[in-house]
Amino acid sequence: MSELEILQERYELALERIREIPGEMLGNEALEDYFAKMVEFLLKIEETRIFVEEGGLQAASLEELANRNHALYADILPENYHTSYGNPTYAVQRLGEEFGKELCALYAEMRRMIGFVHRFAMEELVIRMELFVEVYGIFRMAYAEEKCLPKAKDIKEVMYWFYSDYAEVMTDRQIQEMVDPEGSFAVKIICDSNLDDPRYLYRYGLYVTENELKMANFMSSLPEETIHTMADTYTEGYRIGFEATGKDLSIKKTAGLYYNLGFERMMRRSVANFADMNLASVVNPANVGSTSPNRQYEYDHKDDKALYLDKNYVNRKLEVTRVAYERRKELAKGYAGPAVVETFGEEDFQPQNKVQAWSLTEEQNDLWVKYITKSGALTREYIPAEERSFTIIAFPVPQIGPVFEELFEETIRINTLDYMLYRNVQQNLIDALDTAKYIEIKGYSGNKTELQVQLHTLADPTKETLFENCVADVNIPVGEVFTSPKLKGTNGKLHVTKVFLNGLEYRDLEIDFADGFIADYTCANFETEEENKKFVKENVLFRHETLPLGEFAIGTNTVAYVVAKRLGVEAKLPILIAEKMGPHFAVGDTCYSHEEDIRVYNPDGKEIVARSNEAADLRNTEPDKAYFNCHTDITIPYDELLELTAVAEDGQRLVIIKEGRFVPPGCEELNKAFEE
Repeated sequence: MSELEILQERYELALERIREIPGEMLGNEALEDYFAKMVEFLLKIEETRIFVEEGGLQAASLEELANRNHALYADILPENYHTSYGNPTYAVQRLGEEFGKELCALYAEMRRMIGFVHRFAMEELVIRMELFVEVYGIFRMAYAEEKCLPKAKDIKEVMYWFYSDYAEVMTDRQIQEMVDPEGSFAVKIICDSNLDDPRYLYRYGLYVTENELKMANFMSSLPEETIHTMADTYTEGYRIGFEATGKDLSIKKTAGLYYNLGFERMMRRSVANFADMNLASVVNPANVGSTSPNRQYEYDHKDDKALYLDKNYVNRKLEVTRVAYERRKELAKGYAGPAVVETFGEEDFQPQNKVQAWSLTEEQNDLWVKYITKSGALTREYIPAEERSFTIIAFPVPQIGPVFEELFEETIRINTLDYMLYRNVQQNLIDALDTAKYIEIKGYSGNKTELQVQLHTLADPTKETLFENCVADVNIPVGEVFTSPKLKGTNGKLHVTKVFLNGLEYRDLEIDFADGFIADYTCANFETEEENKKFVKENVLFRHETLPLGEFAIGTNTVAYVVAKRLGVEAKLPILIAEKMGPHFAVGDTCYSHEEDIRVYNPDGKEIVARSNEAADLRNTEPDKAYFNCHTDITIPYDELLELTAVAEDGQRLVIIKEGRFVPPGCEELNKAFEE
């Protein structure tokens, strides 16, 4: 028998047992209800499998596709979530402390099959069907033989071994989908679909809302010239990123595309552009996004790994990751890096912390940080950082409201601002900043920032510079100068009244620095200080005990700032654009992480020498202490900035920004946007 035939046989056996479950007794009404609902869902997956394999996605009406899509996600939608077994609060309430958390995590794992069934990933379906049957079997046997419930540790053990035993299957697929363009599921949708017919959106298996349908229809209405402008800006930024850093794009074979549903028309042009660079496009399905059916559900399950995360699992995961990379080492070496299209404008989300949800212990927290570090090192071994690059661009989505079309047009304008104008103005800014020993930043209008950022020393100012003149290549749009500050002597408080980072809102985020490292932090999102600190630690510090200040930058894109204020969307902007709208500070690694020894030059020919800091300086002696594998930008908007001043060795003070306006000669152009 072939491998596929064996999988099909296993699938049919699991399905046969699942069909027998309704009506069987477990001696517990809540458990019987839980398993009945899970069976209903799994049979819906089977019905979807048949529908997909028989070409239903191409033949069905838009209305039928929408109804089918909604049915797969209905149970976790906000209006139904209060009685969903995917909700840890409800699961524990109904199933008890002993089984609620485990069975809630099992529920979430089963729901991952929606994506797999749409892309014919048979093995991923089989192993989850078998897991469900095994867990159910433990309950059924305990009742049939002893008229009792099983021990919770038996359920947890089965799930632990599922993640351990199938770590190779899952990891191998993930690596293949990242680096191998052969049979790339999403690229086929991009290139083969009739993009004027929105039915193609349902081929992914992702949740489709009016947001995605409106986006696709809007993109379909745009002139071809506009689509070309969007795609060409994006792909040319990718190419220039290699050129500007002296990296050889010709040795690369693939580019990794990231995008949201509805942008396929732009992506089709981008695939063609990359082909002209001799790059095949590859899309990992995990890197295609759509409107979340329920962000609280995702937040509730973000730490389900606590169920199985231990030292043995981490070692197993690293081992199979190496095997997967080794199996595809030529493909990995040919991977040029990600090309990302971000979106913004989604509805605000304020997460609720639930005691019933899984959370990592301190030991697991440390393990996860170490795993991320080692996993990152493994990736760099097969995809060398000094050979790859990236680009990232952002556009709004219809969910942002009535200003969508105007904002979209303005975003295209912002993404294509005059490269040379900004390069020349920013050089004047850099010339002023290069005279400084340190920078003082003070907030106002409710902003409590009072921070001193220490800069490196230039050995030869005629040939060296501290700040990179960043225009529009890897980070689109144009508009920032940045440096890696010295840590020792960098002290004070960074405060922003409101900011969105990685899709989460922070209110009154405060971070205190002592010699460049985070000494304290908080926010005002939750009622208790404990919750606030936990939220910041998990999502800004990424579970590290501390992080260094890896970057200090000044955003110069006043056009973007004024547009955002005029349209009332400042709070909706992604950090990619927001970081260009004021001074910003990145906690974590520097912008030159793992590439500190590669010489980089500004357009004026000066070498950018501030590429490292005291943490990254340990890269050759204590690599575990050198890098943190995260980099989060936090921006102070112009209207919260009282003064940003460059202070020289002799104490001379040069004001760079005063009450939100640029001061140095040659920077007047930046203030014109405020006068429009």
